[in-house]
Amino acid sequence: MNEELNQIETNDTWELIPSPKEKNVIGTKWAFKNKLNEQGQVIRKRARLVYKGYAKIEKVDFEETFALVERLEAIITFLDISYYKNIKVYQMDVKFAFVNGDMEE
Repeated sequence: MNEELNQIETNDTWELIPSPKEKNVIGTKWAFKNKLNEQGQVIRKRARLVYKGYAKIEKVDFEETFALVERLEAIITFLDISYYKNIKVYQMDVKFAFVNGDMEE
């Protein structure tokens, strides 16, 4: 939990402001998860600060939604083409990727 809070503070991803009267305020909650090893022992505890998206009201809090989901067929096709054209493909996992995007809402 402290790591998540430190990242939020370090990246300056939020600022505390007065609650606007004309807007629906979306709350947050902490989501906790234990990472287990093969024996079922807890090896790491994770905490994420998430917002309560179910509280959003369409046409008030947002206009449209979009969730990028990759299909296995698309990934295979991409890898086939990159192999055929001899293009190097890199994979990476970005922690705290949400802090790098620009948001209008």
